[in-house]
Amino acid sequence: MPALQRFLAMLLADLRVRTRTARFWCVLAVMMVAAWWCLPGADAPYAVVMLWGGARGSFSSAWVGMVLAMAFTLLLNLGGFYLARGTLVRDIETRVWELLVATPMTRRAYLLAKWASHMLVFAVIIVACLGVGLVAQWVRAEDRGIDLMELVKPVLLLTLPGLAMTAAAAIWFDLLPPLRRTAGNVLFFVLWTTALAVGVAGFEAKSPVVREGWISDTGGLLVAGRDFHRVREAQTGKPQGYGFSLFSPAPKAGIVRFEWRHWTVRPMDLLGRVLWLLAGMGMVLLAVPLLDRFAARTSGREAQVRAPGLALRWLGTVLQPLARMAFGALVATELTACLRERPRWWWLAWVVVLGLQLFGQPEGMRMGLLLGWLLPLDVLARGALRERDQRTGMIVFSSAGAVWRVLASRWLVAVSLLLVCTFAGLTRLALQAPLQALAALVVTAALASAGLAFAAVCRNARPFELVLVAAIYAATQGATLFNVQSAPLPTLRLHLMVAAISWVAIAVAWPRLINAVRDAA
Repeated sequence: MPALQRFLAMLLADLRVRTRTARFWCVLAVMMVAAWWCLPGADAPYAVVMLWGGARGSFSSAWVGMVLAMAFTLLLNLGGFYLARGTLVRDIETRVWELLVATPMTRRAYLLAKWASHMLVFAVIIVACLGVGLVAQWVRAEDRGIDLMELVKPVLLLTLPGLAMTAAAAIWFDLLPPLRRTAGNVLFFVLWTTALAVGVAGFEAKSPVVREGWISDTGGLLVAGRDFHRVREAQTGKPQGYGFSLFSPAPKAGIVRFEWRHWTVRPMDLLGRVLWLLAGMGMVLLAVPLLDRFAARTSGREAQVRAPGLALRWLGTVLQPLARMAFGALVATELTACLRERPRWWWLAWVVVLGLQLFGQPEGMRMGLLLGWLLPLDVLARGALRERDQRTGMIVFSSAGAVWRVLASRWLVAVSLLLVCTFAGLTRLALQAPLQALAALVVTAALASAGLAFAAVCRNARPFELVLVAAIYAATQGATLFNVQSAPLPTLRLHLMVAAISWVAIAVAWPRLINAVRDAA
């Protein structure tokens, strides 16, 4: 009983801390709005879960639960990671860990409590979204029969095992020093997209083991696709294609609706989902022997500062003219520190990126620019939070006018780093198409502004890092967010608007952030 009481106390304390943060309520609001839009009316031009032949189920409790489970697989598995991670890092960096190890609580119980608190936060969001789903079911009036068991079943069997893996990943990424910051955020996004691709590739492989067996992916896409295929073939009496689409436009002939009032889960599929849930808990337990060793080490960022990548002794001479300008000394100092902190692999990636920009074909140069805008990701938002993280706010902001000088210097440092990573592509564009070069410069300024705005508003670097990584990934898949080559004028207008909105947000949130930093100091 004392062990259980300690476990529950940590669980509830962690939940209280999470629910007092603005980011929790922002994520909750976004997920509830997304849940409503996932259940559009019959005349909507899109459907969230559309089967082969342009069909979707009528909005019964069972189909509402299935649609929301698919949405959680996409949205909550990604956003939930960025919401959950950081609690273990907070305990380590605030030295709360040193107090916890002196209590009777075991390392195993501590990590399991952290994992369970992640799952509890996810559960709160899921319950709120299911409530929105019930409201949408009643408003859409396609099937007003309420069946709570059928509503919850897809979430328990499809979403919960995937979230168990996400919660375990948050534990590991907080524990391993190199992954506690930006590198971990980028790596998890790559793993998330890979997991989605595995689910889609399962149907494209046409393997009977995947299509008819018990194997499933973390998000349960394969399980849902197999059952969609089985039910639709039984209903229509005709062969049906495997797979389904998420967030698809409605076909010209209109959406075909069918009944889906009950989901019968095969025992072998239930076994597969339970194994994923146990795998998440197993990942947490595997971290127990490593907890003491990694908790005693500094974060990747701090270790990087103590062990800089390259000396760059010539940098002081190059930046000497900048140091003579208005508050140029501050910019030169911070830029020098940022560049000297870059690890050796970063410089290798920088050379590759510049090579793509300089010698690549148009598509290769486009990829080089996208990667160049991504390379200084760890500075774009975190620069605005440096005084808070290092607890130097009282010293830095004590002089007159320091608040806005620091803001200007951080923006210039961010722009300078982006230019360092894209100057080859910008030079090439300037010689070939000046308007495209101007659009690329506006994108550079907008990214630096948006990083500061996200940091000032959210007081956390992870939201901007997630948004930028997702935007760069979408651009590699054909989105026109950074299309400076084929559509320079629309891209220029878009990022001018982004920059304008960012500076409005900065004007409102930056003084509040500085006051919070001073109060904390």
